[in-house]
Amino acid sequence: MSAEKLELQNKLEDLAEMDDFGYDNEDEMEAYLRPTDLSELLKDGTKESHERAENTEFVKDFLKGRIKKDLFKLATVALYFTYSAMEEELDHNKNHSAIVPLYFPVELHRTEALTKDLEYYFGDDWKDQISCSEATKKYVERIHYIGKNSPELLVAHAYTRYMGDLSGGQLLKKIAQRVLRLPASGEGVFFYKFDNISNAVKFKQLYRARLNALDLDKETKKKIVEEANKAFEFNMQVFHELQEIGAAMKDEVQDGKIPLHEGKGDIRKCPYFAAKLGSSGNSGCPYHVVLALLRQPSVQLVLAVCVALAAGAVAWYMM
Repeated sequence: MSAEKLELQNKLEDLAEMDDFGYDNEDEMEAYLRPTDLSELLKDGTKESHERAENTEFVKDFLKGRIKKDLFKLATVALYFTYSAMEEELDHNKNHSAIVPLYFPVELHRTEALTKDLEYYFGDDWKDQISCSEATKKYVERIHYIGKNSPELLVAHAYTRYMGDLSGGQLLKKIAQRVLRLPASGEGVFFYKFDNISNAVKFKQLYRARLNALDLDKETKKKIVEEANKAFEFNMQVFHELQEIGAAMKDEVQDGKIPLHEGKGDIRKCPYFAAKLGSSGNSGCPYHVVLALLRQPSVQLVLAVCVALAAGAVAWYMM
């Protein structure tokens, strides 16, 4: 690593690790970023893929609170196989020059957390109950391939996954806990809990500083950006697969309670939808609550009896 890059890395890391990490420090860090920095190349080079991933039906439904528990369990299974493969290859290549600065097993690795989540959903014999889906299998095969043949490209997958988990992943955690009525203590969403990172913003800045200080040539940076776009493609294939599976699933009444807002149309335009995305507590639209009630067998039986009695009364009256 050149003396200039080393000095820049030290400066950025000092800024990222400062206790008072406010807007002034972020502005100062922005001043040190250059268009040729890998973090900037990744941000600009994957912008379109990022937007496409965010606009898949699975993600949009998730953000609206339309996620079935069984489907969420399958999504957790896909994450387990993906992170197991990625972290296995990161471990194997931890001494590679492109991996060393970005190797944070204690802070970032998710396999152990996913194991806890799968134990929560499937029980002690969870390994016997899960299997790797076709879309996830292709993703896993790609990770193992580059781990053995082009370890520097693992940077693309690690950056895409971990930075996303520390950002939008935190909103998904709150939605899952609210909609699926998961315990506030974290069971079922341990994947999203980074207990060894006290400040996600500072850690992401530190990670980007390390990323930008990697001693890589222009061609290698280009390949990493291309690989990051492939990572988004693999994720979208998994999302599409989950969406197809979810479409075949029946609507759920979780824990014997009425389902939350059914999600048809833009729920944010419903005047009764008071709870914002990601906030705690439940708020339902009366119209959809009534529809949900009408779907309950016991309610349908009572209505049928009432209709029969009313019909009998009318018939009696007309005699």
